[in-house]
Amino acid sequence: MNGTGRAAVLAGAGAWLPPQVVTNHDLSLRLDTSDAWIRQRTGIAERRVAAPGTATSDLAVEAARQALKSAGTASVDAVVLTTTTPDRLCPATAPEVAARLGLGTVPAFDVAAVCTGFLYALAVSAGLIAAGTADRVLVIAAEVYSSIIDPNDRGTAVIFGDGAGAVVLRAGSADEPGALGPVVLGSDGELGHLIQIPAGGSRQRKSGLPPAPGDEFFRMAGREVFRNAVERMTAVCREAAEAVGWEPGNVDRLAAHQANSRILQAVADRLGIEGGQVLSHIERVGNTGAASLPLLLADSAAHGRLSPGDRVLLTAFGGGLTWGAATVVWPRLHIESPIRNEV
Repeated sequence: MNGTGRAAVLAGAGAWLPPQVVTNHDLSLRLDTSDAWIRQRTGIAERRVAAPGTATSDLAVEAARQALKSAGTASVDAVVLTTTTPDRLCPATAPEVAARLGLGTVPAFDVAAVCTGFLYALAVSAGLIAAGTADRVLVIAAEVYSSIIDPNDRGTAVIFGDGAGAVVLRAGSADEPGALGPVVLGSDGELGHLIQIPAGGSRQRKSGLPPAPGDEFFRMAGREVFRNAVERMTAVCREAAEAVGWEPGNVDRLAAHQANSRILQAVADRLGIEGGQVLSHIERVGNTGAASLPLLLADSAAHGRLSPGDRVLLTAFGGGLTWGAATVVWPRLHIESPIRNEV
């Protein structure tokens, strides 16, 4: 099938959350913090944590099953998975997920862009469809951040949670509901130190030195990340909206990476988007990294906060530094709520 003129169209979506809920009160029992402190600074009240023995692939498989069910299909031509917490450094997690889903020997690979990973994976998958390499692609974002967060670090332990989201993209036309607009992406490696895990990679392993205490954990320079996130997401949202002839302030819904409620509000204010148009469930699930956007979309659609015909502006920001944005007119899909699901 010739790839010319083919668009990637959203055909299904799903998500999954582990059953264990960790509340702010739970954290206050072992950290110097409180429910009021966490809510004021992040907007988070609780987050989900994967049980011992549960890996990223386990969450990915469950979210993928929901997305395939939503799309009404049992087969795809490729699997693209994005995560910051792969099951192993080698091999990639996607092939195992594809095998467990019974998808045969389809191409499957991982994409690493931290919290912007879902948008990077969408762009790659849309490219596979546009080129005619695939007619249908399963895109999964899954994270077990509890495996890389220092449980004693108040700056990160209160923010991150575990979860997974997935979508199915199919080949279609650019003028139909669900068609992705151009995905606008960016990065700045000079600021990569702001979000990192210092130990475990070739840089540390070949240094000849043992990792420093705590270097195996995720680190984030909160103040600088906040500033860059607001600036980059605001700018890239304007680019993505302009690419399809939209005014950012006139979109029906802003679906932004659930990093921090204050970041969400700052981006919305700069874009002229009213608070009621901003999709959010950060209070219940926290920051789930790359899984944040597909989780948010699935949950919002399942609960009627996202309706067919809504013009949606998607954006995210993460380590790298990386950022991105895209547009979609939301299609009619059947999606089950991830909040009720258990692994």
